[in-house]
Amino acid sequence: MVNQTIVTEFFLQGFSNSRELQILHFAVFLSLYLATLMGNFLIIITIAQDNNLNAPMYFFLAILSSIDVCYISITVPNSMASSLMNDNQISYSGCIAQVFLVVTCATAELSLLTIMAYDRYVAICHPLQYTLIMNWNVCLQITAASFICSVINAVVHTVNTFQLHFCQSNIIEQYFCDIPRLLRISCTDTEANELLMVATAVCVGSFCFLFVFVSYGYIFSAVFKIQSDRGRYKVFSTCIPHLTVFCLFVFTLMFSYMRPKALSFPSVDLVAAVLYIILPPLLNPIIYSLRNQEIQRALWKMAKTRFGFHMVT
Repeated sequence: MVNQTIVTEFFLQGFSNSRELQILHFAVFLSLYLATLMGNFLIIITIAQDNNLNAPMYFFLAILSSIDVCYISITVPNSMASSLMNDNQISYSGCIAQVFLVVTCATAELSLLTIMAYDRYVAICHPLQYTLIMNWNVCLQITAASFICSVINAVVHTVNTFQLHFCQSNIIEQYFCDIPRLLRISCTDTEANELLMVATAVCVGSFCFLFVFVSYGYIFSAVFKIQSDRGRYKVFSTCIPHLTVFCLFVFTLMFSYMRPKALSFPSVDLVAAVLYIILPPLLNPIIYSLRNQEIQRALWKMAKTRFGFHMVT
């Protein structure tokens, strides 16, 4: 091998070198981050305090909100600090941690959304057996299994990425450590890494996508047999938010990782990362709050109890 300088730290690209735009970036990201935290913590607290939401569906929703809080907290605070301090440096170990946590949270979110589709399928298509099939032991076991699989997947991709040598450049064209951008700056052959990343994305993504839409095929078939308009609306009010959240997450993830290289530019990559890192955690509480009547009632009940608000009829 030729003489090389081994990389011990990385520099993130950031959004701009202009001080004014850096401050703007900090202010925008801070607003989005605080809104995301507020929305998700509100969902978690509401579910925890309302006995009427003591059901597997809302247990999974609380776990999803917890994942969203972790997911956005891995990258956004560091990016805000970089803009505020005008320092885009990240340590080698910090980059490893960021890659591991991002992959873990993304996989956990995808698997949990898939589990939630199964929960809705059992509740609507097999209502008499629902408490037997989706008992609390089962809920805890499948949640734990999804987290274990997410960690294993993250370990495989993280180890596979950081066994490469980085010696040509240490500038990552992204606002956080992202596997595709790390592969671009490696001076090692990355063909096996790219093949593993694409194969995992296709296999896991296809399975989850197919599982969710087969489940909803059965769900919608059962819904249209319901005679009562009120009953049909109640089912839709719990299913449509989940399906919307799933599609939002999957399509933003696909746009980031599966789009052709001809459409891959630094500016597009930054926007794509914002789409799948920030947008789903920000919009998930809004989507569930707007469409789910039981969440709305619980929110108003908590607001009335805590702050004296009253619902306008």
